[in-house]
Amino acid sequence: MEQRTYLATWKKYIPVIRLHLKKSITEDQSFKLNITDFESAGDRGKSGYTFNIQMENGKVTNNISGSAVARDLYEALKADDAIKALLQDKAIKISVGKTFMFTIKTTHLSTYR
Repeated sequence: MEQRTYLATWKKYIPVIRLHLKKSITEDQSFKLNITDFESAGDRGKSGYTFNIQMENGKVTNNISGSAVARDLYEALKADDAIKALLQDKAIKISVGKTFMFTIKTTHLSTYR
């Protein structure tokens, strides 16, 4: 079993992420993460903590296997029932950049696919 270094850190952010996910339906959302939360969980060094997760209907559509930070965030999102419900019928892109800005962009999936 691989180590879930950042899972506890992400779980602290789940209430905030849930709120921003709800708001992202009408406009893109972003908020600043606390860098020390992540540095105390694990040292990413030069590789940093930046990542993108693209999801459709709650399933990841891009490759996040190289990012422990992204994998652990996805685990935390899947464990929250309210968030799982918010992810349905939507395409969502979550990204974290070098400045630790957490961004959520949500689009509704077309029923004609």
